[in-house]
Amino acid sequence: MKRSLTIVVLIMLTFFVISFLTNIIGALNPDFIKDFNLSLTLAALLPFAFFIAYGLVSIPTGILLERYREKKIMIFGFITSFIGSLLLAIWPNYLTAIISLFIIGSGMAMLQVVINPLLRTAGGEKNYAFTSVLAQLIFGAASFLSPRAFTYVVQRLSVQGGDIYSNWVPAGMPWIALYWIFGGISLLMILIIALMKFPKVELTLDEKAGSLKVHLDLIKKPVVILYFLGIFFYVGTEQGLNNNISLLLQTLHGIEPATAADTLGNFWGYMTIGNILGLFLLKVMDSRALLKLFTILAMISLAIGLFGTGTLVLYAFPMVGFFISVMYPVIFSLALNSLSEHHGSFAGILVTAIIGGAIIPLIMGAISDSFGLTAGMSMLFLTMGYILSIGFWAKPLINNATIGGNKNKIEKV
Repeated sequence: MKRSLTIVVLIMLTFFVISFLTNIIGALNPDFIKDFNLSLTLAALLPFAFFIAYGLVSIPTGILLERYREKKIMIFGFITSFIGSLLLAIWPNYLTAIISLFIIGSGMAMLQVVINPLLRTAGGEKNYAFTSVLAQLIFGAASFLSPRAFTYVVQRLSVQGGDIYSNWVPAGMPWIALYWIFGGISLLMILIIALMKFPKVELTLDEKAGSLKVHLDLIKKPVVILYFLGIFFYVGTEQGLNNNISLLLQTLHGIEPATAADTLGNFWGYMTIGNILGLFLLKVMDSRALLKLFTILAMISLAIGLFGTGTLVLYAFPMVGFFISVMYPVIFSLALNSLSEHHGSFAGILVTAIIGGAIIPLIMGAISDSFGLTAGMSMLFLTMGYILSIGFWAKPLINNATIGGNKNKIEKV
């Protein structure tokens, strides 16, 4: 099995771009509501359109990956993102926003189906937990930067003639300039991948995506369903926090909007810091032990954020971000390392589980409308409880590499 540093670097860059385009939605939500005169229900359909694309596109992409290979699928993913960005930039209205976010989400789903198993191959199976957390670190850094890019662009365009985009965006809607930028970023990535000579990275039979029959056979395996739910509940947890932290701080704790927004930004910033610590901890401890430890601490931090008082809550929610930081990469790596074959198809199924980011927040919203925001947010104790259970029942065929080495377990799954 060949390893390639070049491919690993490209994958990390792709993770950065995916995050930059994805996590701007939360920052833009107030502008969507104001400029398109939306109710909260209509506004909720915007992130729903983005994340539901993962459920519709991921498995078909996994099937097509076998035929068209990584380079072509990655190029097509960024072409899709380019088209979606241009659509909203040229025709800014609610309907095109829904269509645009669905198209961009489809492109991001294609990319994630490709890069996750490719990272496992290019970086090595034993290093996959480590490289996955590194990817999540880069993902978190982009999440931290994208809202600040939004603020910078809006401020520049608020000054007459302050930016070249002022001639390309509608009056009073400076945030539309971001979608011109997203289109440019997507085009740049298309050119980079098209001009780049991919090193020969051979996927073994175990790592190639299979047919529809292979996917159906995998879905029948209990371990596949269990890890699908793990990713589903993680992304639901992350987006549930992203969508509600600022609202909860303002409505329940009386925190002013600017401070609440800063706390949400810190949530993503602390997540990045947590990834840095996770990189080191994965070199000295088993990934399952790390998952259990960080999940318990995340649940404690959430409890303080929901039921604490004073300035304590301003630190509690960022600490939730810190402790959930390792969940996604550890769950994903445990999942792929728990099957001996069909990792490409399995990755497609796991990426499909990102629809949790569309469904869990909607359920939380329904609970909040009926029983209050604290009750809605408390649902996250259930999703985190499931993630905690993974640390107890996971039995990977290949453990993460640690300093001093460890023996691989060989088990039938």
